[in-house]
Amino acid sequence: MAKLEILGVAFSNYVRSVRMLCEEKGVAYTLNPLAPQCDEIKAIHPAGQVPCLRHGDVQLFESKAIATYIDKAFPGPKFIPEDTVGCAQVEQWVSFGNVKVDRWIMREFVVPSVFYDKAKGPDTAKITAALPQIENVCAALDKAVTPTGYLVGNGLTYADMNVLPMLATLGNFPQGAEILAKFPNLQAYVAKLSERPSYKNTAPPPRKKA
Repeated sequence: MAKLEILGVAFSNYVRSVRMLCEEKGVAYTLNPLAPQCDEIKAIHPAGQVPCLRHGDVQLFESKAIATYIDKAFPGPKFIPEDTVGCAQVEQWVSFGNVKVDRWIMREFVVPSVFYDKAKGPDTAKITAALPQIENVCAALDKAVTPTGYLVGNGLTYADMNVLPMLATLGNFPQGAEILAKFPNLQAYVAKLSERPSYKNTAPPPRKKA
């Protein structure tokens, strides 16, 4: 049987999320660390983004589509519930993660904090403007995880795997850690899920300093 192949760089939060799903389900896979916009990625994803998936004749792009395929195509525990309400709630929180959490934490805060013109320095105005939005996002997530310690139901789902890498990254920055400290239930959620083998086993290699 063809082996599952995940295409994309290890430090991508979405690549990590689908790798976590494979780890949690016990699905063997190969990580092909291709960079966004390379020819091989663009041959699968129209926008040249990662992750992509190859499994025999199957080629997919977009992390949620990849996660759905993995969860349905392979045996093991289900991380996208099969009941109607649970499935819809996972879709809801994955969408929120992709539209709001990724935008404000990764695109508007982490990226300008890390990738910037060394001569000009980071865009502090952009970073500062993102902080209230990040706090709003964290407030919503904190409220969601307070009843059970998970976003959906009483156990881990792909919705949790989708946001965990972003939230953990936020906590690596002093301003981000200050925001998380305002939401103890969310902070505990991140700490608890960060101890799972699936999270530790998918840690990207340390970045080389320029």
